Amino acid sequence: MENDSVNEPVGVYGQSLNPEIIWQLFQETDRQFKETDKKFQETDKQFKETDKKFQETDKQFKETDKKIKELSRLFTSQWGKLVESLVEGDLIKLLNEHGIEVEQTLQRVRGNKDGENYEYDIIAVNGREMVIVEVKTTLRVDDVNDFHEKLWKAKRYLPNYKDKKIYGGVAFITAEGANERMAEKLGFFVIRATGNSSSIINQKDFKPKVF
Repeated sequence: MENDSVNEPVGVYGQSLNPEIIWQLFQETDRQFKETDKKFQETDKQFKETDKKFQETDKQFKETDKKIKELSRLFTSQWGKLVESLVEGDLIKLLNEHGIEVEQTLQRVRGNKDGENYEYDIIAVNGREMVIVEVKTTLRVDDVNDFHEKLWKAKRYLPNYKDKKIYGGVAFITAEGANERMAEKLGFFVIRATGNSSSIINQKDFKPKVF
């Protein structure tokens, strides 16, 4: 006669597993899952905290970079004004030596004409002539080209001076490449500021261009 009893579950070593043992295994497995989930949550929390610290550090770097740029702009602005004052102090003497009798100098002449803003660093004038000088701590090729364009617009920007001969000049402490020679070829007076004075360094046969 066949045995109708239900076979009990058998373990890995052949021993029977009663419901109590199975229940204990389930409880142990559940406990391990909960511990694993807890560790995942802790790891996720640590990642979020680390990400937050990275964001705070990035924010601090950006704020520091912003402050450095602001200080750089302030330094450049103040240094530019110092160079302008240095050049203006010698400009009358320098231009007089080159046959232009200066009666008056003006600094930072700015305004708006036909919706266009303009600014000229230094202007030296007499009854017949006007010399407009662009001042840079470092003279770059873009500075020369931009100033050349501004000079052609000077009589439109400054109609009170439209009856005068206009000359251009660039003043600087240092120049990239040979930009001072480029400026001279365009007909500009080339003025180098050194120490506590400045000097015109054009070639002896230089003839300024009338704009």
